[in-house]
Amino acid sequence: MGRPRTNDAAVRERLVACATEMFATRSQESVTVRALATAAGTSTAAVYTLFQGKDGLIREVRDQAVAGLFQDLTAVPSSKAALEDLYALAVAYRHWGREHRHLYAVLFGGAQSFVPSTLVGDRDPVRPLVAAIDRAVADQILAGDTTLIAVSLWVALHGLVTLELAGSLDGTAAETAFRSTIDAVLRGWATPAAFPGLRRPDPAP
Repeated sequence: MGRPRTNDAAVRERLVACATEMFATRSQESVTVRALATAAGTSTAAVYTLFQGKDGLIREVRDQAVAGLFQDLTAVPSSKAALEDLYALAVAYRHWGREHRHLYAVLFGGAQSFVPSTLVGDRDPVRPLVAAIDRAVADQILAGDTTLIAVSLWVALHGLVTLELAGSLDGTAAETAFRSTIDAVLRGWATPAAFPGLRRPDPAP
């Protein structure tokens, strides 16, 4: 009986799937190459042949998470209304996180955390968000530093999605919290002309 193949597409896919779940639910140190291979029904040699070891497998999982979020956010169509586009991007971010809970955990706090300001080339998943904020600032809809606005919006989104994934928010409560929180963040950065009376003018020096 011949030795089973350790480098075909099916084995690679199983290893990535098992690694995604394990890295999302366990500490990185507790996930060994042997544990990964056993979960995927293959040998430890396959991990080294396909990914050059555990670190390579971590990178593959992270790269898939980055690519998936980037794909969903870039698929959001743009309109003439900057605030509507930002809200649509927030909705897409939330949807991706809820549909890919293990990838989300790996990307934002699992085996290898992803810092929003870290560049990952042309496929940086925060680029669509930053581009929309830049446009809103240029149109004098939002006022402030683009990076600061992006971070504050991401903090709100991450908190909301994390609470949903943990089961602390669900149903109507989750929907209401999402809408009101994102609306509050966007209004907080809005110019007085965009939302009259909802944002106090900056105090005089």
